Order: sequence, then structure tokens, then C-alpha cells
Amino acid sequence: MLTHRDDSSLVVDRLRDLAREQNTTVGCFYLDFKAPKEVSANDILGSLLEQMIREMEVVPEEILRRLQEHRNALCGTVLQLVEIVQILQVITSSQPKFICIDGLDECAGVQLARLLESLKQILEQSPGTRIFVTGRPHLRSEIEDHLSGRVASVSADPSKDDVTRYIRARLAKDKTPYAMDECLEVDILENTVGHTSGM
Repeated sequence: MLTHRDDSSLVVDRLRDLAREQNTTVGCFYLDFKAPKEVSANDILGSLLEQMIREMEVVPEEILRRLQEHRNALCGTVLQLVEIVQILQVITSSQPKFICIDGLDECAGVQLARLLESLKQILEQSPGTRIFVTGRPHLRSEIEDHLSGRVASVSADPSKDDVTRYIRARLAKDKTPYAMDECLEVDILENTVGHTSGM
């Protein structure tokens, strides 16, 4: 579990390189706090399923049949979470995959519990599959509760110097530079840098 999106994208890039070497797939989902609606476990795992199916050279007959049943239903029904998990279990059990979910703390309450329980079920059928998630530290215990024995955590908290450099770079791009003087910049830095722990 990491806490910084730039770190996350570096890991995903490396996993994609490994996946090409191993002829396997990386499925990624990025949660965004600016999203207009709450993202559900169905949304996340459905997107991962779609990515993995798209990468398959040959889609197993069982999966094609299930997807076709939904397409043929009146107005095309949506796969339920249990069905998505079952199909992902089939796909990941035939060959281990990488699943990456960034910004897990943006998935809240019931949806987070459903997602973690679903990931647990996938791992039970495919112990070779690897799951990489990023989120704030307060999620660690919940992740460990659901995925007990299968979790390795890494903290990637930015240093105060990193935060200071980032804020200065953002202030330098301000479209109204005349509104900023040295005193205001110092005030912003002092009040922001001290409150970034765990962000």
C-alpha cells in the first residue's frame, strides 16, 4: 500500500514491463476524489474484468457464454458483483495477473468492504495473482483484516522537502502572480507543509 500517485504510476509502469516479459496482464483502476458519483465495487472490478478480457488472445467459452447471456437479456443487463468475481476467478486461475487499484481510500464504507472481500475471493482461487493498492495509512488494518496473511505494506510518505518543492512549483505556475508576495508564499508553505502527514 503506497500513499502517493506518482509512486503508484512508477510501480504500474514497472508491472506492465514485467507483464510483457511474462506474457500476462495488468489491470488498473484509478479512483478519483473528484469523481461526480461514488464508485462501486462493481465499477472497479467490472473495469478490471473488461481490461483483462480485452488482453486475452482466446476468451474461454464459459466466459463468452456468460457475457452473451447478459447481452441477449432485455436491454442488456449488467453483471452482478458475484458474477464479475466468478469470471475474474476463472481468468486469473488460468494465468496469474496483476491487479492495481490506486486511491483506495476514495472507495468508502460498504463499497470498500465489498471490494476487499471480492479481492480476497479472487486470491483464494488464484494465489499467484498479485494485487497492488495505494491509499492512506488508515486503511491498512481494514486491508489486512480482509486479506490476512497476503499483505505487504510500504509507506511512501513524502518528506517536508518534497512537499515544499511541489507547492513552490505549483505557486510558480499561478496565473495571477501579482497576487502573491514573499510573505504570502512563506505563510502558505508554513501552514500547508505542517499539515500533510499521511497525505
